[in-house]
Amino acid sequence: MELSDRKKRILRAIVEMYIATAEPVGSKAVALHAGLEVSTATIRNEMADLTEMGLLEQPHTSAGRIPSPAGYRLYVNELMDRHQLTLQETERINSALNLKMEELDRVIDRAGKVLSQISDYPVFTLSSAKERVTVRRYDLLMVEESAFIAVVMTDTSVVKNKLIRVSDQLSDTQLQLLSTVLNSSFVGLTRDEMSEALDKMETHSAPGAFRLISIVVEFAMEILSQQSRQTVHTSGITHLLEHPEYSSMDKAKPLIRYLSEENDGDGAHLPVVPMDGNSNMNILIGPENVNEALKDTSVVMASYDIGDNMKGVIGVVGPTRMDYAKVTARLSYFADSLTRMFGKGELPAGEPAEDSEE
Repeated sequence: MELSDRKKRILRAIVEMYIATAEPVGSKAVALHAGLEVSTATIRNEMADLTEMGLLEQPHTSAGRIPSPAGYRLYVNELMDRHQLTLQETERINSALNLKMEELDRVIDRAGKVLSQISDYPVFTLSSAKERVTVRRYDLLMVEESAFIAVVMTDTSVVKNKLIRVSDQLSDTQLQLLSTVLNSSFVGLTRDEMSEALDKMETHSAPGAFRLISIVVEFAMEILSQQSRQTVHTSGITHLLEHPEYSSMDKAKPLIRYLSEENDGDGAHLPVVPMDGNSNMNILIGPENVNEALKDTSVVMASYDIGDNMKGVIGVVGPTRMDYAKVTARLSYFADSLTRMFGKGELPAGEPAEDSEE
């Protein structure tokens, strides 16, 4: 829809003041914020027009107005300035992401926690499963004569270990031999291929040796099974309670329950939708979210490339009054950083504008 410049300035002022205060905005406040040299009566008339156009709403009998979902949508699409991150923000983000030797899940989980702390909104992170995951190496470490630690590293640099106890005494020579068999016969294989190799080995292996091999291989297969599933992490759910929209537990409980349930699942019901071909960013405002628990919230998502045909999504959930400019800037930087780190092994310079402010 076409709006006059004055209507755009009024709508923008109302959105930004409501984001900051969570209180309905009146004509006097608009005049001060927007710097309009017109009477408050003229501003009230323009606000009435914007209300009739469905861009503003009048809660109860208040003389002030608040943005409607359509008003937020127009603001996000046309009126919102690009927010520049501060130097402190970029340093904090880079610190959270600079964990190249750690597991993918740990890096993404930590990234989500930091973004939630910075934004004061819940954050979910979702990574797609790699089509083919294999074991790169086995290391066996003697603990005592009847126990050893099996260390398994996958080709995605995930490292897991398990303490394994056996009923018989085990020598260093036996452990070295076991390590040799594992690293010669059970690396570079998928979970199904590993199962087939184990079945074939059973027919020509001594029972005692095969039992040890099968214990370690079954542990490795469990790891590969976990890595082949889509993973989701949710951070900062309790941040919702810091916003006046969710001061009532009756209002907050359905959303908290929804996000908590997704935290334990595979993310199949999270509001992830295909990204626009020209952008890695997507914003769903209010009723644009199909899930009932999200109907009064906004979800801002950014996609990132993990490499090896793996994709991920990081998203922020909050009231429709959320600060879209700051949220999109932080999400975009996070997504770009994750793509650079996983794809190229580097982080962006991330130098903010000199006049950036929190």
